Amino acid sequence: MDTFAVVLNSLVYGGDALGRMPDGRAVFVPFALSGEKVRLQVVEEKRGHVRASLVELLEASPQRIAPRCPHFTLCGGCHYQHMAYAEQLKVKAAVLCEQLERIGGLHDVPCNPAVASPLPWNYRNHIQFHQTAQGSLGYQSARTNAVVPIRECHLPESALNQVWPQLVLDPIPGLERVSLRLGMDEDIMLILESSDPAPLDFSVEELSISAVHLGPGGALVLAGSQDLTIQVLDKQFQVSPASFFQVNTLQAAAMVQHLLQHLQLDSNSTLLDVYSGVGLFSAFLAPHVGRLVGIENSPSACEDYAVNLDAYDHVELYEATAEDVLTNQQFLPDVIVVDPPRAGLGQRTLDGLLAQAAKAVAYISCDPSTLARDAKRLVAAGYLLKHITPFDLFPQTYHIESISFWGK
Repeated sequence: MDTFAVVLNSLVYGGDALGRMPDGRAVFVPFALSGEKVRLQVVEEKRGHVRASLVELLEASPQRIAPRCPHFTLCGGCHYQHMAYAEQLKVKAAVLCEQLERIGGLHDVPCNPAVASPLPWNYRNHIQFHQTAQGSLGYQSARTNAVVPIRECHLPESALNQVWPQLVLDPIPGLERVSLRLGMDEDIMLILESSDPAPLDFSVEELSISAVHLGPGGALVLAGSQDLTIQVLDKQFQVSPASFFQVNTLQAAAMVQHLLQHLQLDSNSTLLDVYSGVGLFSAFLAPHVGRLVGIENSPSACEDYAVNLDAYDHVELYEATAEDVLTNQQFLPDVIVVDPPRAGLGQRTLDGLLAQAAKAVAYISCDPSTLARDAKRLVAAGYLLKHITPFDLFPQTYHIESISFWGK
């Protein structure tokens, strides 16, 4: 196929570098950097843009470095290993602002510098593998659903990296995902997610770790404990196999401290913690308010929340979808904290949030594009963005976590 040379001019959300084709169409290129001159080959053509692969690096950016991992560009786990870490932080802050401006229609976005991860490598307390047809563990490739077998990974915490290479699994029909999660005192849990309700015949006796089968019937303990304890700052959290928890423990602590620093709370305050999960934020905010209401739809996370917030009599929990609770209940909150999934709030949930008429909203986002969409409606409803801070929970990847504060 024909190749062509292009000078790339920016990085966009999703990890690609952006340039212009000779005919003016936008071209998106993975694993390239802004300012680089590259030779490309088209891999996909759309009406208004194309996607291309990097064939030859003609002029490299001074920010380009040698990637640490031999699997980089093959597996889909990392996107920025070829970029100096300080530059990754600048790019993420710039991309966050660009999304808020272009999609959200905001101007002069008050964006703070990105908060660096204390560990740019080996920071993940939770890793998820897929199996190849031969049973090897791997990650999905960068552009397809094919599983790339791996022999090393530099993102998991060191305790996990000592265990996963020892896992030897035959191909298991119905096995969708193999996960390892790290708790306190280097306790490790293996989580086997399967569409088959029958329990798996599996042993981890030689590894001295817990193992759980997550199937259609729920969680079945195969060995060891039924949950883990994860510590953030001075608090310990019960986390069940099916429950979400932030994968970067040190950055979770930084986010908690950021909320405590910027939320104005007192003993008369009513606070809603929407998508409260196992209670990470509730546990730290509860001592500072008169009433706290958690809203969470995951049954396992609700069970964990009840344990983790058991010490507080002024805390309530609604086990239901955020949209149902917010549209059917009126709490008269002073502050709302929302931590939605990647899809953002959605129209009905945002309708319910606006109906609560809180004076202050803290929006914890893991996707700048859906944050920008929701931001547009917050502004239309009279909220002002006071400031936003990116938190780098996922070094070496394009993913961007942020905390924004909105007020009336």
